[in-house]
Amino acid sequence: MRSNQWLLGLIASLLMSHVWAGRACQDAPPNAEAFRQAMAAGYASMQQLDEIKPKVALIARVGQDLSAYNLRFSHLGFVWRDPGAQGQWRVMHLLNQCGTVQSDLWREGLANFFMDDPFAYDSLIIVPSIAVQDKLQSWLSEQSKMEQLHGNKYNMLAYPFSTRYQNSNQWVLEGLASAMSRDLDIRSRAQAQQWLKLMNYQPSELKINTFKRLGGRVFRANIAFDDHPTDRRMAGKIDTVTVDSIVNFVQQALPESRSYLVVAKKLPELR
Repeated sequence: MRSNQWLLGLIASLLMSHVWAGRACQDAPPNAEAFRQAMAAGYASMQQLDEIKPKVALIARVGQDLSAYNLRFSHLGFVWRDPGAQGQWRVMHLLNQCGTVQSDLWREGLANFFMDDPFAYDSLIIVPSIAVQDKLQSWLSEQSKMEQLHGNKYNMLAYPFSTRYQNSNQWVLEGLASAMSRDLDIRSRAQAQQWLKLMNYQPSELKINTFKRLGGRVFRANIAFDDHPTDRRMAGKIDTVTVDSIVNFVQQALPESRSYLVVAKKLPELR
């Protein structure tokens, strides 16, 4: 009964939406199969979250095919029970506006999180320590604090230790830094990045040749390389914040953290 009620409520909320997260370039809603797959992924994630019952967790999706870089999950957000939404699971994450240099923070339901035409519908849930969850829960309840760590310009391949740009995963990482830093009151991106350096956070190194770099900079407004160290950039070594690098950092800094792979299954029939 509960699953049917959830599905009916989900369909209603999606049909009432005028904007699809991450699909600002398109006016038309996704096709029926994409809609159904997103619902299945959201439902499977909800079941896993209901079972483990975290106050706050991280949730990752496979937005792009990054297999060429030996990466699986591409995009990360925070997931928690939002008291302003009758205790439903909600995702808070940063999204780029239609390939521009602008980004916004989005709060949306689990199914919407998978509505961005992902490459695959599996997800990964990472549960940090209770102490970090408590701090994240407080942080997520104050929009002004989240905005303090929101960069003005988006760059898909932003350098982790520069405030010139920011990518989606970098906002999550810097939010984590504010929660993991114990008694240190982090109020700026520069402070968060300094703490991450001290804690030996290691970004992912992507090997991108000159042709790809130039093509990305000329033809994509949301890709830039001028924040990266010159020597590494010229050698085709681009350091950036990825889901993998965040998971590795959390596992090393918080050994008590846990990860759960979620594979979307066929939805139960509505009755």
